[in-house]
Amino acid sequence: MPELPEVETIRGQLGKEIIGRKLDGQKIVGVRRRAKILMIDFSDGSSLIFHLKLTGQLIFNGQPSKYTRHIFKFDDGSQLVFNDMRKFGWWKKVQDTKEIEKAFGPEALEISLGTLKNLLKKRPDAKIKPLLMDQKLIAGIGNIYSDEILFASKVQPLRRVKTLHTKEVELIWRNIKKILQAAIKYHGTSERSYVDAYGQKGSFLKRLKVYQREGKKCFRCPGTIKRIKIGSRSAHFCPRCQKL
Repeated sequence: MPELPEVETIRGQLGKEIIGRKLDGQKIVGVRRRAKILMIDFSDGSSLIFHLKLTGQLIFNGQPSKYTRHIFKFDDGSQLVFNDMRKFGWWKKVQDTKEIEKAFGPEALEISLGTLKNLLKKRPDAKIKPLLMDQKLIAGIGNIYSDEILFASKVQPLRRVKTLHTKEVELIWRNIKKILQAAIKYHGTSERSYVDAYGQKGSFLKRLKVYQREGKKCFRCPGTIKRIKIGSRSAHFCPRCQKL
């Protein structure tokens, strides 16, 4: 599923291409992201919002395929193609985005260390991996980047929040920003169907340290990457340098 870096990549690219164009007679004045949701703002105050879910793609001037669910045609003849193989993604036009934005916690790239500490204090018995992915607490982190953040911080995904030391929390906070920013730099992770707004794959996949590396040697120690299930999701980690 596209996470913050993938949606942010698309936001930045579409911002360069479609701001100033018109869709159904309405001028586009902005392109924003909140958590994993993309928002296209119009001059009348309304917005077109998208959630790509598992396999959604938004490609500027893309060519239709058998997975195309909708083509948004701009007044100048250019177009935005929405593809979705699994058909879980959605879009809708809204007059106000405030209620949608309220559903999420602080943005992962903007959260302060103090805010993160306060959020963790409220969930002492929670396991750290699912907590990082809880969009109501922290917006934008999913399965891929939670694994990478915890590996960089040497924190095991099953650790309870109350067992984390102050320095470990600080490391998690730093690595949230560091890893998400690096993934944006490389236009995200194309594990399966994700492509950017120009139909190109992101190149962060080859820079992943643990995600989808089950059975492979750890980059940091002689250990072997392990995969476990936490609820309905998976977690990848090195049991040698991420001890429970």
